Amino acid sequence: MMIEGKRAVARVRLRPPPHEHCATHGRKGLLTATLLALLLSAPASAARLPADVDGARILAADSEPGNWLSHGRTYDEQRFSPLDQINHHNVDKLGLAWTYKLDIDRGVEATPIVVDGVMYTTGAASIVYALDAKDGSLLWKYDPQVPGEALSQGCCDIVNRGVAVWKGKVFVGTFDGRLVALDAASGKEVWSVDTVLDKTKSYTITGAPRIIKGKVLIGNGGAEFGVRGYLTAYDVDTGAQAWRFFTVPGDPALPAENRAMEIAQKTWHGNNWVKWGGGGTVWDSMAYDPELDQLYVGVGNGSPWNHAFRSEGKGDNLFLSSIVALDPDTGDYLWHYQTTPADKWDFTATQHIVLADLEIDGTPRKVLMQAPKNGFFYVLDRRDGKLLSAKNFVPVNWASHIDLETGRPVLTKDADYLDGSPKVVMPSFLGAHNWHPMSFHPGTGLVYIPAQETAAGLEAQKAPLFIPHKSVVNLGLEVPDLPEDPQIEASIRAAWKGRLLAWDPVKQSAAWTQEYVSAGNGGTLATAGNLVFQGTADGRAVAYSADKGEKLWEMAVNSGAMAGPVTYTVDGEQYVAFMVGWGGAFTHIAGPLSLSAQVQPEARVTVFKLGAKSTLPPPKAAPRKVPQPPELTASAAQIAQARTMYNGLCGSCHGLNAVSGGVVPDLRYLGKSKHAQFKGALAGSRANRGMPNFSSILSEAQMESIQQYVIKRTLDLRTQLEATRDQTPQRHGDNK
Repeated sequence: MMIEGKRAVARVRLRPPPHEHCATHGRKGLLTATLLALLLSAPASAARLPADVDGARILAADSEPGNWLSHGRTYDEQRFSPLDQINHHNVDKLGLAWTYKLDIDRGVEATPIVVDGVMYTTGAASIVYALDAKDGSLLWKYDPQVPGEALSQGCCDIVNRGVAVWKGKVFVGTFDGRLVALDAASGKEVWSVDTVLDKTKSYTITGAPRIIKGKVLIGNGGAEFGVRGYLTAYDVDTGAQAWRFFTVPGDPALPAENRAMEIAQKTWHGNNWVKWGGGGTVWDSMAYDPELDQLYVGVGNGSPWNHAFRSEGKGDNLFLSSIVALDPDTGDYLWHYQTTPADKWDFTATQHIVLADLEIDGTPRKVLMQAPKNGFFYVLDRRDGKLLSAKNFVPVNWASHIDLETGRPVLTKDADYLDGSPKVVMPSFLGAHNWHPMSFHPGTGLVYIPAQETAAGLEAQKAPLFIPHKSVVNLGLEVPDLPEDPQIEASIRAAWKGRLLAWDPVKQSAAWTQEYVSAGNGGTLATAGNLVFQGTADGRAVAYSADKGEKLWEMAVNSGAMAGPVTYTVDGEQYVAFMVGWGGAFTHIAGPLSLSAQVQPEARVTVFKLGAKSTLPPPKAAPRKVPQPPELTASAAQIAQARTMYNGLCGSCHGLNAVSGGVVPDLRYLGKSKHAQFKGALAGSRANRGMPNFSSILSEAQMESIQQYVIKRTLDLRTQLEATRDQTPQRHGDNK
């Protein structure tokens, strides 16, 4: 076992090919456990209480494929459904069965849970909905009332990836860091616990809880804001903390909390990470192997990204960008594999983890698979973390390959921006694969990855620009930049590609691909009907044949569909559900490189079945003219300085270069009344609406300078539109 950059292990099940499934197909090695689970579960004819789910029922999920009981449907997170009523022969007959409009038109990333005819899902700001899964009627709604000031304290939109259910309760993590248990019948709060360790830091929760052996597991977000990552387990009945696993060490002047932190501390240098937080947040992926009784979690990037600031440019910095195996009863460390040692590119390993049983080199192996941000597809033995194979699935330039003997990437100079010169890095910090879940089809043996090609220019700061501060991103880099010239923007947009990639994890090669016009496309669902479903960034729900990748069906859904779809049955009919809502990191930060001019944010649940004929209302549109801004008085040098301040403080929400991705107001469209309030907004007057208070780090003159930059960008846009004789593009937000 290696200390710096060591290996890992995991495991999952292999199902038979499409149309060869039966009630108990699935885990070859778990037949006895499955039969036991069936005996422990309630009779099919017995009326169940709402959300009557436990470990035995999840283990026996294949015996009731009409439900979607947990985040990835099963503990192995394969996102494969044995349902085949909808299949490659009839999928073109799918029509809209029902739709439900969510409250807030922001990013929607939730995977719905469907239990006995009830759908439990979330929208923006952690609002929970219980819907009749047959017709979409609202049964109850829970709004956790996240304070407005808390809405500004996290990265990448006020999203939520869904709930977990267990024995009559629904569990949700809120954006301000609470874990809440709700009564599944009424939506009333049963208990609530604050998961935030340090209230001076910008901790959030955007991920979906998982429940293992009577414990609710939840991690936090906030690495870019200077937090220390951890995963916490709570008792499902009381909310009492059972255990907590830190992903980076604490103050080296103090004793390490446990053996894992002793191991990790040897891979960090100096003590700057204590001030900067260290990062390593567990904000998404988890999977569980009940046979090995191992929990697998994906760990995020370092804080700040600049390794020289964080750790004197030395050490692997465990357990950043790692897959870590834990004992689910105690949270004790078992093993880890680090995908990106000494991460300095925001190459998180929080992407979807999938477990499966595969035959590799003629030997059956229990494997763990991940396609993290860094662009390599990893296959590990999930028992001990041994690396079995790793191959890049998109073009990369930060490493030439992964050394199978050491398990470490072989770095290139092409992406080493710490050598004193800026570098263009592939993939970018948006990743070759981000949070959008992938799926595995045991029949085809393929993994369906929402992959993308992006690049970013990175340059190290010589000294920190911002000290750690709530709501302020601290990267240790010159602000990641995008050009202001619209023609250059268009050329970059053309180079940023999205694709659905059917990846063979044994051969480590693509079986087929489907190309998209944009990055940021949705998660995938594989079914025994020889189908793969995916939502797209440009507003479609699509189905492909799982074996050949032929497009068999598509339908417009009004807005970008990023979440992972699910399928279920009610009264013998199969449904496919897509959560729709454009937002997230890509639209917030990339602005003009996203589809902001074509796709408006519109949040809704859209559900399809064979022969349905319902229709969606027209998509949201808001044509507007660009207002005349106040007078531009700043010099070119002042504008250049203001651009850096704007991109560092405002760009993560309102878009780099003052160009929004359409989810929050594009500041170039501010009218006179809003410009009159500009400095007040920077000083906290709109904190109750999610706008950070920057008064402690910005002087009034600096606030004026940032406003001048926005005015300059407004004038640029007016000039651009006048040149094309079109001043009414599609935009979102008020301009009064």
